[in-house]
Amino acid sequence: MAKAISGRFTAEMDGTFVVFVIGMRINKLLAVHKWLPVVRSMGPMMRELYGNPDMGFISHEMYLGARGPVLLQYWRSYDQLERYARGGMHLEAWKKFNRSVGTDGSVGIFHETYVIQPGSHEAVYGNMPVMGLAKAGRHVPATGRKETSRRRMGGDSAPAVPSPPNPHD
Repeated sequence: MAKAISGRFTAEMDGTFVVFVIGMRINKLLAVHKWLPVVRSMGPMMRELYGNPDMGFISHEMYLGARGPVLLQYWRSYDQLERYARGGMHLEAWKKFNRSVGTDGSVGIFHETYVIQPGSHEAVYGNMPVMGLAKAGRHVPATGRKETSRRRMGGDSAPAVPSPPNPHD
């Protein structure tokens, strides 16, 4: 488990990037033969992505819900994400899903794609491990011009609540 870092931090990313949320939902718990192959396909795809940085994949976080996993991914560009979706291990997993599950309702899948332009994102992490956007980009103290959400978005505002001293300043 990642170690929490005391203090307030934010994330910095250069240029445009993509946030991709993908997940599955087990709709019929007893249909293990339908949903287990979907779950098992995720690990090999993640290994393929981390093993080939030229594909444009940057980083991911995985969250487990009561009905299945959700992956939050960061990509360098939409074109690279689409190229991966239409090839490699993902294409084979997609074909298998359509053959074995299709629209029978036993397993749900979803994804959401967001193209993020420079200056249109912000994040804060208080006493958290390096994660999410900070893992994909740079993990920096949330002080000064980076102390409030509005400041991180390029505007100006006073903190609504005084920030405690950051031990990493």
